[in-house]
Amino acid sequence: MKLNHLAIIMDGNRRWARMRTLQAAIGHDKGAETLEMIARELVGYNTDYLTVFAFSTENWRRSRVEVAALLEIMRSFLRNKIAKLLEDNVRLHIIGNRTAFDEDLQNLFKKAEAQTANCTGLTLTIAINYGGQQDIEQAAARVAEAQAMGDKTKPFSAYLETAHLPAVDMLIRTGGERRLSNFLLWDLSYAELYFTDVFWPDFNAEELKKAIGSFYQRQRRFGGDGEAAEGGKAISADEKLA
Repeated sequence: MKLNHLAIIMDGNRRWARMRTLQAAIGHDKGAETLEMIARELVGYNTDYLTVFAFSTENWRRSRVEVAALLEIMRSFLRNKIAKLLEDNVRLHIIGNRTAFDEDLQNLFKKAEAQTANCTGLTLTIAINYGGQQDIEQAAARVAEAQAMGDKTKPFSAYLETAHLPAVDMLIRTGGERRLSNFLLWDLSYAELYFTDVFWPDFNAEELKKAIGSFYQRQRRFGGDGEAAEGGKAISADEKLA
């Protein structure tokens, strides 16, 4: 059994900041630093894919000030951290509806993906303006369109934004909440779930070790008798699309 694909809902940035009488933007900025650290730590666990929820379709409901701060953190990351991603051999992939963002930010998404396209280490997928229900709805529309054109060869999952990813092995949610919040609904079907009260900015290497330790103590049956778990076989992206 291998933790091939880890997904994280990075929750608790705002509450972390409020507890310290700081602006929410400072919590989000500290959360971005935590993401960098966790991505580096995962190399030691032989994890190939990390997918994180950075900005949901519902996050637009937050205050203008907070949304503007989040978007600026995205810009800063894409302008200043790509060299570090290249150094660490990390491939960056963005999922979600990009059309809602300003053109300069959309261009930064494309540039970052192109610059890291040949990296062969960890694949870091960032979900931005993403919703699991919306992804499934859009995939269904694409299937109908393809079938109307006579193409009936691809499975449903091939039309999802996550088609390039293997199934999620484990989901970590920080911040004390116990729900999926419309994240990767299709891909989490057989994922192990791990919830912690620790706010994301405080989620450190030791907390990651605890979470991954919990994963390796579980037996994954995939609806069967446990043989799949004992075989230790990760589900690849190709197998997901088969």
